[in-house]
Amino acid sequence: MLFAKKGPVTWLVVGLGNPGDLYENTRHNAGFQVIDALGERGKFPVQRLKFHALTNTAIIGGQGVLVMKPVTYMNLSGQAVGEAAHFYKIPPDHVLVISDDVDLPLGKLRIRKGGSAGGHNGLKSIIQHLGTDQFPRLKVGVGGKPHPDYDMADWVLGKLQGEDKKTMEQAALRAAEAVEYLLSQDIDRAMNQFN
Repeated sequence: MLFAKKGPVTWLVVGLGNPGDLYENTRHNAGFQVIDALGERGKFPVQRLKFHALTNTAIIGGQGVLVMKPVTYMNLSGQAVGEAAHFYKIPPDHVLVISDDVDLPLGKLRIRKGGSAGGHNGLKSIIQHLGTDQFPRLKVGVGGKPHPDYDMADWVLGKLQGEDKKTMEQAALRAAEAVEYLLSQDIDRAMNQFN
């Protein structure tokens, strides 16, 4: 069994997004969608307000995890992550951040051990608060802009509809599986399995 309710917290799993109905089903909220899928699979709702985030604790893949959806808006996500990491004394290599990625095709997953923010304001904030870019990420592809003149903010805050919405829902389920796999195995195996 990959899920249980309690245990000491040794990992943070953070899905990035923006709070509120206005941002629901947008490309930028891919991280929130993955956390919701993870919570549904494990039957733990992620809705307790703590560390400027909606949270819950669970055993996932044999690890004690604080699952988080920061409610600070994307560009301040590091505040929530930094507080929780400090409180539980979690090293950066045990902070798994799930975010959208415009450089990946819609629905494609990519796991990385670390790296730059790549222009993503949520990742930039977390790097600033953790003091390092060496923390694992699970990136969910949301596809690139339809044409070069299209405003990036409008693109990532655009609502997913029709087939795109279905593709993202399937990607969120696969990403939830990837989180379980990464926590029960290791990041290298997860990269081989899901990249």
